[in-house]
Amino acid sequence: MALFDLPLDELRAYRSASAEPEDFDAFWNKTLEEARAHDLDARFEPVDTGLSTVRVYDVTFAGFGGHPVKGWLRLPAAAEEPLPLLVEFVGYGGGRGLPHEHLLWASTGRAHFVMDTRGQGSAWGGGGGTADPVGGTPAYPGFMTRGLDAPEHYYYRRVFTDAVRAVEAARSHPLTDPTRTVALGGSQGGGITIAVGGLVPDLTAVAPDVPFLCDFPRATKLTDRHPYREIGLYLKTHRGRTEDALRTLSYFDGVHFAARGRAPALFSAALEDQTCPPSTVFAAFNAWAHDDKAIEVYDFNDHEGGGPFQEAAKLRWLRSYL
Repeated sequence: MALFDLPLDELRAYRSASAEPEDFDAFWNKTLEEARAHDLDARFEPVDTGLSTVRVYDVTFAGFGGHPVKGWLRLPAAAEEPLPLLVEFVGYGGGRGLPHEHLLWASTGRAHFVMDTRGQGSAWGGGGGTADPVGGTPAYPGFMTRGLDAPEHYYYRRVFTDAVRAVEAARSHPLTDPTRTVALGGSQGGGITIAVGGLVPDLTAVAPDVPFLCDFPRATKLTDRHPYREIGLYLKTHRGRTEDALRTLSYFDGVHFAARGRAPALFSAALEDQTCPPSTVFAAFNAWAHDDKAIEVYDFNDHEGGGPFQEAAKLRWLRSYL
């Protein structure tokens, strides 16, 4: 697919038309307050992986509603003092994978926590192990329309809350340094990263790659590729519900979390990306509130974005913060 979105000079100036709800902060403050009424109950069980340079812990903590959420914590085998911490969120349909996967960040001498995404982990990778015990109203197959009838019911209310609790759980381990915490992830993981960047005030930095869940009013009309297309197919059946759906989605739009971003940020975008169109990525990047921000642009790439080249860029960039 050749370039289909705005030219790069227009992307750098683009601003989303997504309307921020007046009670956005109150909604999220109440949501997190309710979650924190449950004991975090973070448990770290050592895993025998056969690895000699990395220690892995099977983690369980209480997320939204006190529901058990899984994760992996990976540490350099020789770690004895608290380490800088990277908390990673995964892409749509994936899970935390197997214990021996995702070894890059622990190999840099840092602690690395990967959160399982509730109800997902069955589409690619090594799978997941976290259920989503909350039901909902009729939805199009996938996750984008689950609970779309109201912000209180929407699926990503639970996921974003899990993600904030994941940061808290990872920080509770004695070999992680809470004062040096970075959130990162790609695609859905990038969208979750942006949400965490807006909800956790004391992160060291964030690195969302080709982020999903940004600028819903534009994304749902610009691309017919899934997962955004799930929303259009839902509305194709539920005629006349567009305004209500966009109101619900506005509470989960990365653009509004970005406006609350209080940490340095490194974004990435791909100009041929039909899954997360570049204008939706730039909408969040341009709204990011912290002055120390940069974006890597990959001219001829689709949703794979920078791939290993972006990993190298993050390795260089993180030296300034961790």
